[in-house]
Amino acid sequence: MYIVMCMLVRNERECLEAVLPTLPPAGPSLCYDRVVAIDGGSTDGTQQLLEDSGVEVISQKTRGRGAAIIEAINFIQADAYILFSPDGNEDVKDFPKFRDYLEQGADLVIASRMMAGAYNEEDESFFKFRKWANLSFNAMANIYFGRGKPFVSDSINGYRAITKSLANKLSLDANDYTIEYQMTMRALKYGAKIIEFPTHEYPRIAGFTGAPSIPTGIRFVKRFFLEVRKGFK
Repeated sequence: MYIVMCMLVRNERECLEAVLPTLPPAGPSLCYDRVVAIDGGSTDGTQQLLEDSGVEVISQKTRGRGAAIIEAINFIQADAYILFSPDGNEDVKDFPKFRDYLEQGADLVIASRMMAGAYNEEDESFFKFRKWANLSFNAMANIYFGRGKPFVSDSINGYRAITKSLANKLSLDANDYTIEYQMTMRALKYGAKIIEFPTHEYPRIAGFTGAPSIPTGIRFVKRFFLEVRKGFK
C-alpha cells in the first residue's frame, strides 16, 4: 500500500522547527512512503524551511483546511493519506499505527483523544469546554448516522488516515475546519470500516489556532444539519 503523509501547514515555522526533526523517515514499508506539505499561503518562512528540509511543498489553490485536504486527495496519487498538522498537538509516535490499520483493511483510521487510554489536553482542567463540545458533536453524529454501527469516539479529530477509494466515494466538499466531521458522518452513512486508537494530545508548541472556539462550534452545528438534509443517499 502506497501511503502519503499530508502535512497541513500555514505559518507554522516555529512549530516545524521543533517537529520536523522528530518525524519518522519516509520510504517503502515504513510509516509512509512520501511526505507532502500543503501550504495555505504562509508568510513566515514556513515553505522555505520545509523545502530546505527536503519536504515537497504544494501551494494551496483555495483557502481553508478542508480545501487543503480535498486538493491533496484529488492531486496526489496514493492508496491512502495520513493527515497531520505539525503544531505539536499530534503524537508522531502514532504514525506506524496508521499503516498497520490501513493494511488490515480499514477505510478510515482516527487517532482518538476521547476513548479509553487516550489523553485530551483538557483532561486536567476542571472546565473542559472544548472536550464537552466535541463529545456533543460525537453523540450527534453517532445517534443520527451511526444507527447500529460501531461508535466513533472522536468524530472531529484531524489526526487521521483515509483511503483514496473511500475519499472518492464520500465526495467531500467542506472547505473549512468541519472537513473531518463531514468525513466521519459520510463514512458512517456509507458503512465504511472505521478504526480508532487512543492518542495523546499535547499542547500546541507556538502560535495560535486558526479555529476560534465559538465560531467554529457554530460551523460544526451547521455542518451536521447540512449532512442531515442530504440524508442517506
